[in-house]
Parts: sequence; C-alpha cells; structure tokens
Amino acid sequence: MHISKVYIEGFRNFKCANINFNEKSLVIGANDVGKSNLIYSMRLLLDKKISEADLEPKDSDFYIHSKTHNIFILLKFIDVTEDCVLGKIGKYVSEKGELYLAYKGVRKETGEKDYQLLIGHTETDLQEIESRYYLRVLNMDYIESSRELFSYIRKEKKNLLLEAKKQRLEEVTEKDEKITRKIEKSIDILNERLSQLSYINSATDNLNKELMNLSIHHINNSIKFDVGGTDVNDFINNLELVSRINEKSLAIGGDGRNNQIYLALRTLKNRIEDEVPLEVTISCIEEPEAHLHPHQQRRLSKYLVESLGGQAIITSHSPQIASEFSPSSIVRLNYQDNATLAANDGCSELTEQSLVNFGFRLNVISSEVFYSNVVFLVEGPSEVLFYKALAIDLGIDLDKYNISILMVDGVGFEPYIDVLNNLDINWVIRTDNDIFKVPKKDYYQFSGVLRGIKIYQNYWERNSEMDKLIDEKKETLIGTNDRENLTIDELDTIVRFKRHLMEHDIYLSNRDLEYDLIDSQIRPILYDYYKEDDDESIIKAMQKSKATSMFNFLLTNQGKLSVLKDSYIADPLWRCKEYAEDLYNGSN
Repeated sequence: MHISKVYIEGFRNFKCANINFNEKSLVIGANDVGKSNLIYSMRLLLDKKISEADLEPKDSDFYIHSKTHNIFILLKFIDVTEDCVLGKIGKYVSEKGELYLAYKGVRKETGEKDYQLLIGHTETDLQEIESRYYLRVLNMDYIESSRELFSYIRKEKKNLLLEAKKQRLEEVTEKDEKITRKIEKSIDILNERLSQLSYINSATDNLNKELMNLSIHHINNSIKFDVGGTDVNDFINNLELVSRINEKSLAIGGDGRNNQIYLALRTLKNRIEDEVPLEVTISCIEEPEAHLHPHQQRRLSKYLVESLGGQAIITSHSPQIASEFSPSSIVRLNYQDNATLAANDGCSELTEQSLVNFGFRLNVISSEVFYSNVVFLVEGPSEVLFYKALAIDLGIDLDKYNISILMVDGVGFEPYIDVLNNLDINWVIRTDNDIFKVPKKDYYQFSGVLRGIKIYQNYWERNSEMDKLIDEKKETLIGTNDRENLTIDELDTIVRFKRHLMEHDIYLSNRDLEYDLIDSQIRPILYDYYKEDDDESIIKAMQKSKATSMFNFLLTNQGKLSVLKDSYIADPLWRCKEYAEDLYNGSN
C-alpha cells in the first residue's frame, strides 16, 4: 500500500493543491517553495515523533495570503492489503483497497484553535477518531535534512547487534560464547594493567578528594579509569563504529561518508523490519545528497529506490538525483499567485511522456531546469556563453532569480517546451531569423519566422491579431527569390511577425547572433578585438569555431557588454527577470 494522493487546503503556503505520488517519488523545487511543508502535512497524520500536543494548529499554519480559518489535509492510500493494517483499521478500507486519513484544523473567532482527525473508505464519508491509534500499524519514518549520525548510532547500535545475534546458527552461537568468556578474562587483565600506569592511577586522586569533601557516602567509593566495566555486555555496548583501512582503525570522518553510513543504517533497519510485516512504514528522506559529490549522489538515488522497502518519498535539490529518477515519479512544486502547486498535480504520465518524446533522458546540465523559475532557450553554446556574460554585465543574477540558460543544440525547441510546460516552468526563446533555400526549389523561405509561428500555434492561446496576420501573410514567408535583397513587403511582414512573436516570448534575431552583434553598440569593441577591416571578416572570424571564439572574446571583454542594456539583444534576458520577479509578486 502507498499514498497515492495528498490534498492540501489552507495550510501554510498551500492554498488548494492536489499532489499525486507513486510508490517511489521525488519532490523537487526551488528553496522555500514548500517541499518541507508538504512533507510536514503528511507527518501530522503519520509521524510518531510529532506528539498529540503538537497537532494543535498554530497561527502560522494557516494560509497567509487570504483570510482563512480552516486547514484540511487528506491522504489517500491505495492497494491496502497488508494484514497488519486490515487487522487494526480494516473496517475503514474500501473493497477497492482504498483508505483515507484526514486532518482538519480550525481557528475560531475567539482565536482558539482546534483540530480533528478523520478516517474513512471514501473522501466523502469520513469519521472522526480521537487519536492516531493507527500509528502502531501505519506510520512514517521521517529523516530530516539536518541529521546527526552519532546520536542515531548510539540509539540503534543495540538493535543492530541484537538482530545479528538472532541470525546466528547454533554452532556459531556456541563459538561466540567461548570467545565471550575469553573477552571477560581479557577485560580483567586489561583493567589491572591500566591501573598500574602511574598517571592513570593518580589522575583521579584530586577528584576523589573533592567528592569526599562533598559527601560522606563517597568514603567507600572511588572514581577510576577503566575500559568501560568488567562486564562483557557493558564493553560491547561501548563499541564505536570505525573505518578499517589497511588493518588500522580510523574514526569515521567526512560528512559525506557519515551521511552514507547514516542512510545505510536506516535502510538496513527498514529492510529488517519489512521481513516481519507488523506495520507499514513510509520512508521520507529530505536532501539525501548532503555532502556527497555528483557520482555518489547519482548512486545514492538508485540505492534508495532499490533498497527501501515500501513507499519512499525523497526531497532533493540535486540535478544529479533528478536526472536519474523515474520521470513519471517526479513531483515539481512551483509558486504561482501566492500559492504552491504541483506541476501536472505531481507524479504524471504527461511528464514522463514529454521526456520520452525528448529522445533521451535529461543530462545533469539540462536537469537543473527542474529547479528553475524561468528557462531561457537559445540555439547553441555561443549564445549560452554570450547571454550568461551579458547577464553579469546587466546586473541580472541568474542564480538569484533561478534563471537557467539552455541550448537546444540541434534537438529543436519543441521537445524542451513540452518538458517545461509539463513542469509548469516559464520559458523564453531566442532563435535565429534563418532564411533557407527550399530543397529542390529555386526560392527561399523564412525558416526562423515560420519556426516562431509554429511554436506560437502549438503552445500559446489564440490571439486574434496574430492569427489574422498568419492568415494574411504566411504565404509571403514561404517564397522569396533573393535572400539578400528583400522586398519592402517582405521586410514589413518580418517586422510585424517579430513584434507579435516577442509578445509571446519568442524573440527573433535580425539574422543571427553574430550579425546582431556587429550591428549593435558593441561594434567598436568587436573591431578592436578581432583587428579586421570590415564587418564580413569579423563575422567570419566569430563564426569560425563559434563557441571557442565567443569564449575568448568574452574572456577579455567581460564588463563591456552593459552598452547593450537597452538593445533588443538584451530584451529576452529582461523578460526572464520579469517572469522571475512576477512569481514572487503574485502576478503570475
């Protein structure tokens, strides 16, 4: 069984949201978008560590951006077949194997706050219950992002040892008992030899004198150093985890390694408990990638999905984990109109299909868009280099605004747009205004404008003025006899289309980036850098090994691009910034 849907209304930054989950789900999104609040909404109903007293809502738990005095959280479980659950709360499970748990919070006019817990086999037939008594058979194991390895080891190491003891064969147990008796004798010998060391014997003399001054009952007691008691069980209980390298023991060190040990211990515990299904435990892990380098992040993603029994919900900021996770199991949270929503209502076949149509799984570079507020799509690597440099000189901090610049590089814009739309991510396009020869024909077509029109028709709501222009002038775009000497009508048609496409976040260059730059305010800078005599020579120099040429140009001219601030070349960057700001101003 697993949670298939969470419905949240009036809780923190959730105004009204449906979020679907799979058995293994990854929750992603920008900082402060509500990932932890989503998890906490489930924890209210499922986490034993949240006490009954903590269930009473606080003022800060109610949705802040509109007047509301009610919170409603509903969890839907499907495939409920486990005997332990059916034995405890089976009367609330439907014939289809569905179960609903709900939390209602209310803030009265007097300021008093109260809550209700509900359970039922449909979302419209819920009965109030007094407590979360079902936690004995249905609960959540929540692993927070700030985790403490050593306190957890102290808590769980006895269980690890006891479980290992249970699995011993009879002959192994007899052998262990013989070794235990030898250890007991060795401990006595070790303590005796330690007491013979002068500094250990005398180190506690002053402490014992002070204790005698405090109370007479210390007269027959004294404090000494030893190896942790003479009882072998005491000795074993004081064992510590260490790393063994070349037969030498080292204290467990780096945070990354500690994190892996911690998660491995929790997974092992989960797996052991699954062997005896006395309860159903949903695992929830926040930011498992902490302190791990990219290769280990990707491996960790696979390990957790494969090793954790039952449902697992993971939150992450890692593109490496996102790129390795099943696309149909990704929940992307985003912020719209002062409220958090899930793209496509969470886990969705639409998201998976858009990635399948993409032709390949997202790599680490492009999977960063999972966390973006806006994605600026450009043609190739030279445009990426240029616009990142231009953003710096214009004072547009791409990382601050969660703006990603991504090249389509031969794949085409539409597969990217499909993915972005299914993740509810805003996008802006800049494309070349190509004029290509029609195969086996003697005329050219305005390929760049036609590309923009196709994107508009596939992804934007109809605009009467734009549609009228397409009906009247599209034929003009399909045939021209001279690409270098366009007619007045052709030039006017291109200008009109460019203006309308820009209103739909599709920006066309005058020709391509290199020609646009030579016609811009940085023309003197280009002449100074390339040391050529005419425009065409500079353009050829820029187009030769385009990315390398652009990189080298920017290396020596970063800081000089701000002259383009009011140029149409900079317009798509300003639009990206506007989108990002609107998300947090509540206007998008």
